[in-house]
Amino acid sequence: MAEPLGKEKRSHYCGDVRSEHIGEKVVIMGWVQSRRDHGGLIFIDLRDREGIVQISFNPDVNATAHSKAHHLRNEYVIAVRGAVSARPEGTVNPNLKTGEIEVLAEELTILNESKTPPFEVSSRHGISEDLKLKHRYLDLRRPALQENLILRHRIVHTTRNYFCEKGFIEVETPFLTKSTPEGARDYLVPSRVNPGRFYALPQSPQLFKQLLMVSGYDRYYQVVKCFRDEDLRADRQPEFTQIDLELSFIHEDEIYEIIEGLLVTIFQEIKGVSLPRPFPRMPYQEALARYGLDKPDTRFGMELKELTAHVGACSFKVFSQAAAAGGVILGLNATGCSEYSRKELDDLTSLANVYGAKGLAWIKVVSDGIQSPIAKFFTEEEVRNLTTLLDAKPGDLLLMVADAKPKVAYTALGQLRLHLGGKLELIDRTRWCPLWVTEFPLLEYNEEEKRYQALHHPFTSPAEEDLLFLKDDPSRVKARAYDLVLNGNEIGGGSIRIHRQEIQQAMFKALNIGEEEAISKFGFLLDALEFGAPPHGGIALGLDRLVMLICGIESIRDAIAFPKTQKATCLMSDAPSQVSEKQLKELYLRTVVPKASPTIKKSRDRSQNSDTTEKPE
Repeated sequence: MAEPLGKEKRSHYCGDVRSEHIGEKVVIMGWVQSRRDHGGLIFIDLRDREGIVQISFNPDVNATAHSKAHHLRNEYVIAVRGAVSARPEGTVNPNLKTGEIEVLAEELTILNESKTPPFEVSSRHGISEDLKLKHRYLDLRRPALQENLILRHRIVHTTRNYFCEKGFIEVETPFLTKSTPEGARDYLVPSRVNPGRFYALPQSPQLFKQLLMVSGYDRYYQVVKCFRDEDLRADRQPEFTQIDLELSFIHEDEIYEIIEGLLVTIFQEIKGVSLPRPFPRMPYQEALARYGLDKPDTRFGMELKELTAHVGACSFKVFSQAAAAGGVILGLNATGCSEYSRKELDDLTSLANVYGAKGLAWIKVVSDGIQSPIAKFFTEEEVRNLTTLLDAKPGDLLLMVADAKPKVAYTALGQLRLHLGGKLELIDRTRWCPLWVTEFPLLEYNEEEKRYQALHHPFTSPAEEDLLFLKDDPSRVKARAYDLVLNGNEIGGGSIRIHRQEIQQAMFKALNIGEEEAISKFGFLLDALEFGAPPHGGIALGLDRLVMLICGIESIRDAIAFPKTQKATCLMSDAPSQVSEKQLKELYLRTVVPKASPTIKKSRDRSQNSDTTEKPE
């Protein structure tokens, strides 16, 4: 039974008591992490968000408090009044901030008892993710998670101070807005007072922040929650937070300067790390050619090389057919890996298959030539070309992918490069390598839908010199778009926007969005562009992913207080859940749900977990 605390107030956090407080009386409160009974003495490790302090219960100091301490168990909530004392010689704990002192308990109040937790809060390993997410309020007591969320708070605080000093205005945009499905699915919210009509939760404040520029606010920012009802992957959450900004009368270089300043400030204040400025910039096509991906990790080499012109005419049909179809042949040098076993090579092939490659060709470079199942298909000159282009030496392993679709080959070999970089320990984990990726294509062709779609979003401005191609050859048009990449992770994306109505309408036509559909979905934006819209642009940074990287954690889930699983469920609150018939009737809704098979039901009861976050903008 919980006992009343009385009127005594906490004087210190557990983790804040230090050697300078020796001799002082303190009142501390927190959760029991452990109890150690040494016969006459009982020791308690007491924990709160700031750390752990040792409490000593001695019957000679206070017999009543000592007697109560016998009943303490892990996660009991207690208050202790006592004197700070130096730990006896030989018992100092250098791993604790409070390791030089202990508190000699004079009074103990049990504020609340606790059932035996389903897992030890102090334990780091051997606990199922489902169990931790089911009891997230206990998982969040772990010091490591608390440190992550406190660091997240500090990043947000630093961000707000930085933008305030730069003349930005924080404006909140609506959560209940209009559905404009272009890309990911919207989360829909039925309107009770407007039967049959729906709001959508925002995938981004995109249109509203552009309207704020039309309204003359000049510099806007917001730390904002966004929502996307999409098939989740390992780096996605259905709800996520982004640092969102928009500026008027702006050029790309000015946006780069502002964001670089923000990142430099955050890293200096939070990590004590000085990021060099300006950040490097790399065109999209160069990123693909060198690294295979548009978010390259530049902390290590092992760059890709295009081999099409040199072996595209060889007798190996996989290569020659890909070249004849307008595709590419790409290769990389896995230095020193010629001793890889057949199983290791098969594993690399399986990884390439995951990313769409139909196979993976390999050549081992040995002292007297090459070894490979495909060696017979190459002439001596072609072998010389391969080894020269890939800077191959005896002991190296050459890996090659060919495909009629260049993007497939780039992605597969780019992912192989990342895998090998980690496996071979080529990545310097102490380095921070920010990079701007620029000059993206404005549009990409969707083979399934037989139409172009926006690579970023339909409000991105085409490059001025490419405007003439928008109607007749959209594939040639470059976008005034840019992504910010950090250590191979995209942490931000943005663009200069279209601010003239005729260009916005031309963009909709290129996307096969008819006039009626454009007015239905975006009429309010098109109207606003007729009333003196200034040139403007912006960017959104993914806060969750940025926190994950700065914390040095593998899971985006550990950067978020209450994340969802890969099935977009909350195991703790059991959301999403059914609602009553009365609620449905009030909303004029009926649900038609297929009968759940045992497999589906099981997956709902025990949803898989994933590390997920957003692609900004």
